Amino acid sequence: MLPRDTSSPMFWAFWLIGATLLAFIALPLLALLLHPTLGDLRQVAAMPDVRSAIGLSLAAALSSTVLAAVFAVPLAYVLARQQFRGKSAVEALVDLPLTIPHTIAGIALLLVFSRNGWLGAPLARIGLEFWGTFAAVVLAMSYVGLPYAVNAARGGFEAVDLQIERAARIQGAAPWEVFRRVTLPLAARGIGTGLTLCFARAIGEFAAVVLLAYYPMTAPIRIYDLFLQSGLRQSVAASVLFLLIVLALFWAMRLLISARALRTRHTPAAWLR
Repeated sequence: MLPRDTSSPMFWAFWLIGATLLAFIALPLLALLLHPTLGDLRQVAAMPDVRSAIGLSLAAALSSTVLAAVFAVPLAYVLARQQFRGKSAVEALVDLPLTIPHTIAGIALLLVFSRNGWLGAPLARIGLEFWGTFAAVVLAMSYVGLPYAVNAARGGFEAVDLQIERAARIQGAAPWEVFRRVTLPLAARGIGTGLTLCFARAIGEFAAVVLLAYYPMTAPIRIYDLFLQSGLRQSVAASVLFLLIVLALFWAMRLLISARALRTRHTPAAWLR
């Protein structure tokens, strides 16, 4: 490993540039956290509609993360392991929600899942409605969050050594067993990172959700509503309350993923012995 030349002017110039970026990220958050009083936080926390909106956001984001685990992980495995005609088009389609404005994503979802939409109209005739429902919130969150899950999980699968999988197959393991007991544990960190990013993107989504389901209100929509009604005081307090809850949950998810990765890291080795 090359020695680090911390006395180099270039090193300190890069640190100065990096510190400017860190300050740009940290200062608005610091201003937000220091703005509300403890009384403001208590007042907002006592509001039933704010608590309901935060609970809805958490439940919908967790639901979209479960959907990501079910649908994004298999697609990520296919993209990591298979070469096929049109693969670049599939990859571009996966990344498309990352590139388009989320207002456009919300309008596109509305055209498909509203009461008169392509899928919304026929599904409504059998009693399945999306517009203005919890399911609509989950759909909107999933649309913007799934690309993170696919891309990170794909990176996790690509990092798995194919020789380990072949060794397990030589010892008689079926493809599904190799995937479950060898590939999946080795790719667990990438998959976990993708699901965490999906959750983080989903829980903060505003534009796509508000177009498909203004009601029931998620936390970002309720905070915006508070801003329109009463200005900064209550909206800032609600923002801080929501931010603290999300950060605590995000931190807990990171710890859980790290612990899970450590427990499963030696699973393939145990299989091959």
